[in-house]
Amino acid sequence: MSKRSKKNEQEAGDGDHDNGTASAAKKGKKVKEPEAPILYSDPPDKMNSKDGRAANMKITSWNVDGLRAWVKKKGLDWVRDEAPDVLCLQETKCAEKSLPDEITSMPEFPHKYWAGSDEKEGYSGVAMLCKTEPLKVTYGIGKEEHDKEGRVITAEFPTFFLVTAYVPNSGRGLVRLDYRKTWDVEFKAYLSDLDKRKPLVLCGDLNVAHEEIDLKNSKGNKKNAGFTAEEREGFNQLLAAGFTDSFRELYPEQANAYTFWTYMMNSRSKNVGWRLDYFVLSSALLPGLCDSKIRNQAMGSDHCPITLHMVV
Repeated sequence: MSKRSKKNEQEAGDGDHDNGTASAAKKGKKVKEPEAPILYSDPPDKMNSKDGRAANMKITSWNVDGLRAWVKKKGLDWVRDEAPDVLCLQETKCAEKSLPDEITSMPEFPHKYWAGSDEKEGYSGVAMLCKTEPLKVTYGIGKEEHDKEGRVITAEFPTFFLVTAYVPNSGRGLVRLDYRKTWDVEFKAYLSDLDKRKPLVLCGDLNVAHEEIDLKNSKGNKKNAGFTAEEREGFNQLLAAGFTDSFRELYPEQANAYTFWTYMMNSRSKNVGWRLDYFVLSSALLPGLCDSKIRNQAMGSDHCPITLHMVV
């Protein structure tokens, strides 16, 4: 974010989440002496469901904030150590013709799928890399207004759908909030239609901190992208449609667990962050939920990866 111009930030609508302290400094207010950071430690992975079944599916999701830069920062080394069955990436900012050889040639994932913006190269973009070939893969949600930005890939597996999404950011000054509200309604309808056919896992950067526990500075961000009442209500409506935030299902009271930190103000070292990345599950998949992980020690982006263990 620190390398982007304000104009580019407005156009892309990415990285607009404030850490609260920056706002105070801009307004000339006295900034309190920094408190010792409260860090989050990712606990040991739970590899069994509540009814005792062993996990047999591992999915990792990561907003890489530019695929080419992330590859140079050795993001793929971490992926190889994590060894998921499926890797979902968001904000790839890379046309398919420009993908690095290091990722296109990965033997660990013989089945690779890419979606990018039709109109702006280097904007948005998602990817899905699979060890096992899906039955079917589709792109977008069937709405041209949304699909031209390359934000969604859906893979059908024998017992579930996997959807990876990079949800539109409402932008600095909330310039895209109206568009985001339309997206939330139409994306929920898309997911609900899928759910009638098979249960689903939704993963990715959903660009909303759902509750006050999901960001460090909730009071100072209620009118900022990612924590407006409208965006939070959009997520409420998704959950009300029969879907569950897997992390909060397992860790309802866990504070200081974030997946995004702005590059400014040393936010990551201070753990002044937001939880914007999720695994959201259909209710029918909850009995097979084993663990929902925040891998906050993994570097290479302004987001950290998240991993889901489940029984399918």
